[in-house]
Amino acid sequence: MNDRVLDSIPADRREHARAALTTVFDRAPLTGLQRISGGASGALIYRTEVAGCPYLLRLERQERDGFHDPERSFACMRIAAEAGVAPAMHFADATIGAAIMAFVPQRPIQDYPGGREQLTGALGALLKRLQQTPSFPPIAPYPDIVDLLLLRLRNSTVFVPGSLAAHMEGFARIREAYDWCSASMVSSHNDPNRGNILFDGERLWLIDWETAFCNDPLVDVAILANYIASSPELEGVLLRNWLGRGPDRLTRARLTLMRQLVRLYYAAVTLSMVPPGGDDRPESLATSLPEFYAGLTTGRFVMGQPETMRAFGKAFLREFLLGLSTPGFEEALKVVRSG
Repeated sequence: MNDRVLDSIPADRREHARAALTTVFDRAPLTGLQRISGGASGALIYRTEVAGCPYLLRLERQERDGFHDPERSFACMRIAAEAGVAPAMHFADATIGAAIMAFVPQRPIQDYPGGREQLTGALGALLKRLQQTPSFPPIAPYPDIVDLLLLRLRNSTVFVPGSLAAHMEGFARIREAYDWCSASMVSSHNDPNRGNILFDGERLWLIDWETAFCNDPLVDVAILANYIASSPELEGVLLRNWLGRGPDRLTRARLTLMRQLVRLYYAAVTLSMVPPGGDDRPESLATSLPEFYAGLTTGRFVMGQPETMRAFGKAFLREFLLGLSTPGFEEALKVVRSG
């Protein structure tokens, strides 16, 4: 192992990287190491070359809690890899927080053959495949997690006191209507956003399993509906490929409510990463999600910047309130209550 190649890894993670690479490749020469930009998890991700062959090295952050637990996330990732949903795993050690996976070359997701409709259908089929695996470890009911995150956001100084009252009231109505059945929980990625979907030129993969656990079947579907299947037509494609049949009225109603829950989840998680706003309000200068994504393209927003995270969180809060005001939301509440 070429130790000098590892010098770019922070000193507190270097020995863990060396241990993982040595376990898998023994004395094979390490011929390359390149840092890859990761998401918001805090993990260090590297494209490594061993004897000229590429692999992916992931080093988890040192801090651990109920959400950041490599023992759970590595177990989920291994199950997904064995099902062909995630890239193959060659090594995973939760104690040192290191994993080595197959390196998947990435193509732009917009290059997927057949365009948006075929992409949406393939993602629905990928979720179906994931949910047929042995169940991931559980942590807590999703509504409880959203409740905790919302309370933290409300009690923080990100927004002025009382400015989240409408969001809290809307959440309470959804929680009262949506029955939570532990027996129906399935393996769930819980964050299949565009950044965690890889297209290799032939097929799709899901990556970054840090927030994976056993969850309601509609959580991943709702996230993809918010991010990818933005029209009723695409939502129908997603549901048919996920279910293997057309959705019934109750499924569509539950999806309407779940889309609202995941909007609150993303808003609360994102806004927990920004500094206090003082006299800020959720509606102040809030953009729509399409406007936010357009801003990323034009350079108005830059990923990783506090103001970008603030804008992203506000956009989800805005979408949540808009969702509450639609006739479809009230109808969904009635259908789910009587379902």
